[in-house]
Amino acid sequence: MGRIVLENVTKSFGDVEVIPPLDLTIEDGEFAVFVGPSGCGKSTLLRLIAGLEDTSSGKILIDDADVTAVSPSKRGLAMVFQSYALYPHMTVRKNIAFPMRMAGVSDAEQEKRIAAAAKALNLTDYLDRKPGQLSGGQRQRVAIGRAIVRDPSAFLFDEPLSNLDAALRVGMRLEICEMHSRMETTMIYVTHDQVEAMTMADKIVVLQAGVIEQVGSPLDLYHKPRNVFVAGFIGSPRMNLFSGPEAAKHDAATIGIRPEHTEVSTTEGTWKGIVGVAEHLGSDTFIHVHDTGLADTVTVRIAGDIAVSHGDTVFLTPQAGQIHRFNADGLRID
Repeated sequence: MGRIVLENVTKSFGDVEVIPPLDLTIEDGEFAVFVGPSGCGKSTLLRLIAGLEDTSSGKILIDDADVTAVSPSKRGLAMVFQSYALYPHMTVRKNIAFPMRMAGVSDAEQEKRIAAAAKALNLTDYLDRKPGQLSGGQRQRVAIGRAIVRDPSAFLFDEPLSNLDAALRVGMRLEICEMHSRMETTMIYVTHDQVEAMTMADKIVVLQAGVIEQVGSPLDLYHKPRNVFVAGFIGSPRMNLFSGPEAAKHDAATIGIRPEHTEVSTTEGTWKGIVGVAEHLGSDTFIHVHDTGLADTVTVRIAGDIAVSHGDTVFLTPQAGQIHRFNADGLRID
């Protein structure tokens, strides 16, 4: 079991309130991702759940038990940090075994759990190596293995892939998702990378300045962002947002159109502009169009084999039914 409930939780450092009153429920077995820009409070919220920070007010429940005043070691959670925090003088086997030795688990049970974790994380052939003999991705798998053997109610990940290169990040992202599918254990994952959030989460929690802006599935947030902040944050490349006369034509203070929902023509269209940078990625091309009268730059996603170059004149037309409308308070208009 691993149902986690936050009831009216707040956190202040001195006179500065970094988490205003907040309610949130993570259901048993969910993969929830906390995402937002730097300083939004996502890591602080994770540390409150872990017990590494004290709440200023409110309650934290794990499987209906109030753990607000319970020490981190008694909450039944396992945390994986951005830094691997491995003991360099110990082998992989001993690093994974360390929390079990501290808990007094029998030698036989330790070996059983180590073998199972190593198999799940493809570490069996590395158990007698030391961290210095491993790649970054392998070290992070050891850190995850050390968490697995504790058999926790939930796993807490604090930007665990930030130190890896791009290829390793993708590989580890898939491994963590596979692990969640096999174990069906509650996982809470903190990242500033909305692509990680979109590809990993059952539930995304978007935060800004300690406030939850929206909670929902990745596609819920993508197709129906509840406000301008979520609209501009979720999606890569980000949604194009326009205000002024063009928005007024749609009875809105702000309108948004995603890059892939804009048609491009060299002869006619709704908005005329000049191509700036064209990013050719193979399957896709992202073009950044200037001088449309709408915004500094409009980003458009088109098929990768369309030939456009810097300085070309193009015409842009939003696809029917794909314009997002927001009122003067930045909230979605349905």
